[in-house]
Amino acid sequence: MTPIGIFGGTFDPIHYGHLRTAFELLQALRFDEVRFMPCGDPPHRGMTLAPAALRLDMVRLATCDEPNFVVDDRELRREGPSYSVDTLASLREEFPGRSLCLITGMDAFLGLPTWHRWDEILDFAHIVVAHRPGWRVPDEGALGTLLAERRTARARDLHERLRGNIYVHAVTQLEIASTEIRSLVAEGYDPRYLMPDSVRDAILESSCYTNAGK
Repeated sequence: MTPIGIFGGTFDPIHYGHLRTAFELLQALRFDEVRFMPCGDPPHRGMTLAPAALRLDMVRLATCDEPNFVVDDRELRREGPSYSVDTLASLREEFPGRSLCLITGMDAFLGLPTWHRWDEILDFAHIVVAHRPGWRVPDEGALGTLLAERRTARARDLHERLRGNIYVHAVTQLEIASTEIRSLVAEGYDPRYLMPDSVRDAILESSCYTNAGK
């Protein structure tokens, strides 16, 4: 029953903000592993700039030194929009007896009612909201109702139940954004110290963001 953390995103590119959040949750919530899921066709965002194969490679480079980080490319292999509910259904079929925890930031969680079949997410997994200063947990509307019904303050529930709860956990605030990294590189600046050197090298060698925003 040791939970599996599911961490999705475009990772265009992956950076220390992603990695630190995943590592803190891995330790604090005693996940067996955190699965990084690069998104293939993001339904809530525009086109990615780096090709899928390069984004996948950068995630692998960034996570290779942490044995409890796993890279899962199923969303890149699946045709059509990368809906979280489809990914979780696939994982539930693969791991029928394991607790699954979908990791989201508070900003993404606030948009949950716009997700495809959002009301089915908790049928497959728990939701772990990585909470940073400046964001308020909703107490009204559809999310307020959902939190009143499903929120738990016990991390142990993520181990004892397969799915169905929402757990909010504070993480270290690192003000790093993929959008800003792309703009930085496009303007000719070096992104060193915002991500592992191996990811920086892949970005500079590929020139994937050289013309970002132009």
